[in-house]
Amino acid sequence: MTKTVQTVEEYLLYLEEKGFHLAEDALGFISFGQQYTRAADEMVIFTIEWTLKVQKEFDGSFFVSLLENLTSNRISNQKQAIQYLKSSGMI
Repeated sequence: MTKTVQTVEEYLLYLEEKGFHLAEDALGFISFGQQYTRAADEMVIFTIEWTLKVQKEFDGSFFVSLLENLTSNRISNQKQAIQYLKSSGMI
């Protein structure tokens, strides 16, 4: 059964529960990226997930860059984001 996550904070707590701890600088990048891009929680969570999947760890510059690309291309949901990643060769 998958857990539905509503906010970035809830998602970060979910990661903690699963044993994945993000460093303080990672939390700073996440907060900065969300404020800088004005991205919705859904997109920030998606970007955190993809950053961890692609980089195998949290890379703040990759996270901010990906989030910026998604928001500048007016990607607003996970389905659109996956299509964008496929078209850009990341999947």
